[in-house]
Amino acid sequence: MVSTDQKTDVKEKEADCPVVVAVTSHAVFESGAEDPDGLYVGGIAFPLLQALQKVNERLLKENPAESLLFDVILITTESQQQQESSRITESIRHHGLKVSRFCFSNEEDFMENLLNNNVHLFLTTNRNEALQGSQKGVLSVLLDEHTASCPTEQLRVLFCGDAVVQSEAGPALASKQAAQSFSAQIGKMRGRFGPFDSPISIALVTSRGGRESCGDALRTLRSLGVNADEAYCLAGVPRGPIKRLLRPHFLLSECFSSN
Repeated sequence: MVSTDQKTDVKEKEADCPVVVAVTSHAVFESGAEDPDGLYVGGIAFPLLQALQKVNERLLKENPAESLLFDVILITTESQQQQESSRITESIRHHGLKVSRFCFSNEEDFMENLLNNNVHLFLTTNRNEALQGSQKGVLSVLLDEHTASCPTEQLRVLFCGDAVVQSEAGPALASKQAAQSFSAQIGKMRGRFGPFDSPISIALVTSRGGRESCGDALRTLRSLGVNADEAYCLAGVPRGPIKRLLRPHFLLSECFSSN
């Protein structure tokens, strides 16, 4: 059974068009790691949450009435951490992270939390959880150890523009629609800032094909209202070196899938 959400003292944002991001507690905190005060130590998703927070701060600085903000939800499915819910909330406050809701559920029904909260982006380090989210039409990103070394002052999103052939209906179509919706919102956020000193950086990489493939991917992004800050046409060259250079918090590719 899904538990009742616990609210924090974060100032409530206007419900115009928030971008709801759900992240699992095991991605935010290192499993079993505590500081001398008994609080959880930051994990893989820590820099990403700090970057999301920085975007919100800059958006509100530009326009105090801004409603296009990230709304972060923390989801806990681990029974041990659920038994120590107060330590989780105290750890969040101690580290200065702004989380609007805490959701405690078991592994079987955590998906209900994602759907009920209209989550636009789900972040986890658990491959099975990411797969379940995608199958339900929730844009889900599997974070890895590289995310832990990403910047905290700027959100970096990397679009992989190589089209993937998928079926025309069901989970694949729902996942594509969710990715396009999220991408459009990110594009709007990026558009709030000028070309320099933006808290959001959007890059595009195409691994296959030549300039035509890269051009097609750029046009797809622009049709969603997304203007890339950088674009790389690798034409078969491995993208590992580019990823290490750009240090993106996560990759998105679903919005380029061809039906």
